[in-house]
Amino acid sequence: MSDKALSETIGSFVRKHRLDQNKTQSEIAEQAGISRSTLSLLEKGEAVTVPTLIQALRALELLHIMDNFQIVSQPSPLQLAKLEREKRQRARPDRKAGNQGKEW
Repeated sequence: MSDKALSETIGSFVRKHRLDQNKTQSEIAEQAGISRSTLSLLEKGEAVTVPTLIQALRALELLHIMDNFQIVSQPSPLQLAKLEREKRQRARPDRKAGNQGKEW
């Protein structure tokens, strides 16, 4: 997808959710702290700043989509193998509880 196509997709997303919430551009722009013309540019797929997009998403209560950008670290295959080796293989009686030398 080209940059322009991505911008238009984001703009369409914002516009659709604004209309689904039955809110005007002026209402969302005021809640977001941006001008109505800036919101209009965003919805048309024009270049806007990332903070502007975030403000609009916040006003639309859609910040949860930013969760997709979180980095989740996963252990490497070597770390997983090491953790697997360290798992208990057998249970042993508790020797501290006075079970020393007693048979099952």
